[in-house]
Amino acid sequence: MNPACGELLVAGVDEAGRGPLAGPVVAAAVILDPGRPVAGLADSKALTPARRAELAEEIRSWALAWAVAAASVEEIDRLNILQASLLAMSRAVAGLDPAPVQALIDGNQLPRLQCAARAIVRGDATEPAISAASILAKVARDAEMCALDAVYPGYDFARHKGYPTVQHLAALEQHGVSPVHRRSFAPVRRILVARRAGD
Repeated sequence: MNPACGELLVAGVDEAGRGPLAGPVVAAAVILDPGRPVAGLADSKALTPARRAELAEEIRSWALAWAVAAASVEEIDRLNILQASLLAMSRAVAGLDPAPVQALIDGNQLPRLQCAARAIVRGDATEPAISAASILAKVARDAEMCALDAVYPGYDFARHKGYPTVQHLAALEQHGVSPVHRRSFAPVRRILVARRAGD
């Protein structure tokens, strides 16, 4: 297939990590190759970690283009999680080569892009390119949280990936707030306020 055929250059875009209390929010953008379909694409949350890893490898090998980008904890706290997610999406789409003529965005909000865009609620379950993006974003973010677990071992980031599990909340109470926790999120903010009050 000739990538110059612009009508085929449609990117799927999704993010991972809006709900966690720690770590970046990560987005991916993928332009699938119609001539090399990836079988088994689905919303990343519906797949096992092993299956996500397998599919991510196929997507990276077979897609016409893919890119992963993030917004940092500092950006999340400064902008809010929605705007940081849209920023990560914009960065992911900007990283595509060739550039898409249209982007299909999971959800109901559109990031600022240099191409046409359409928001699709639950698109990660219905649009293969968005499913592919959700898989790459989830795999990349999980890897980042495992790396952060090695730096901040007391929080067990490799297990819960920063989500507000009972174990994570207990670790926050015990160890306090790490540099990679989102200070604008209520459970983290409560601990900061309580610790300041106790000083």
